[in-house]
Amino acid sequence: MRNINEDTITLAVVESMRDAKNARLRTVMTSLVQHLHSFAREVKLTEGEWVQAIDFLTAVGHITDDKRQEFILLSDTLGLSMLVTAQNNRKPSECTEATVFGPFFVNGAPEYENGNDISNGASGEPCFVSGRILGVDGSPVASARIDVWQSDEDGFYDVQRPPESSSTPAHRARGRLSSAADGSFHFRSILAVAYPIPHDGPVGQLLEALGRHPWRPAHLHFMIAAPGYETLVTHVFREGDPYLDSDAVFGVRSSLIAKWVRHESGVAPDGTRMDKTFYTLEYDFVLNPADDTHQSTHEA
Repeated sequence: MRNINEDTITLAVVESMRDAKNARLRTVMTSLVQHLHSFAREVKLTEGEWVQAIDFLTAVGHITDDKRQEFILLSDTLGLSMLVTAQNNRKPSECTEATVFGPFFVNGAPEYENGNDISNGASGEPCFVSGRILGVDGSPVASARIDVWQSDEDGFYDVQRPPESSSTPAHRARGRLSSAADGSFHFRSILAVAYPIPHDGPVGQLLEALGRHPWRPAHLHFMIAAPGYETLVTHVFREGDPYLDSDAVFGVRSSLIAKWVRHESGVAPDGTRMDKTFYTLEYDFVLNPADDTHQSTHEA
């Protein structure tokens, strides 16, 4: 390990890991070191730039807490999240495409019956969502667990709002329900709107420096799990949104764009008499059968 120079240091680091007991860890770290060193050589990284990079990552860590995951935002905005999602979710063309998970999913969302209003007071125009959960052969998938979450009309998720009390989180525009025997589901929520990802931190500063905007097109998040099927993490995007072609996290897929239909006052799909404008969305999800390497994470 003596007399290492800029030409020999990469091999020295790789050799230092040869006794790692975890073969996968050794493979990943060997490649990471080789690419990092190649990057530094290619751009002729200066000491000042290296310090700036360390300061940036430190700031990302400092702003990250149980309510905000700045590292996920960084991964999302660099396209890494979508790259990892895409290469790990190859499936038949009939299946619904996966997209980024995002930083705003939370465990313990309230359980709802089909037809319930999951908005729970979140601000926004009423929207009635329905669809089916199907297999690739068109057969219904009963009792699929459906997690859904979205922002309110101001572009904020419930976890970004101050809690009403220290002991009771206010879950709004977020819930979990199950598909019926025929694979169908339906619920009431609010109209999806475009919103900016949090950009008051280091990731926002990076986007500004790169001449990029922080906006995401209007969408609903879904995570769908059922025994015997791969768990699907995806969005449904609102047709006509101005940010569909410039999503800050590169998550849009044409197959995931759907039409939110605007209705004047009248009778809603659930029979409710609406005295103001409301919207409807219909979208079917097709799940891929699980294999030994893609088992469903369905929970009871």
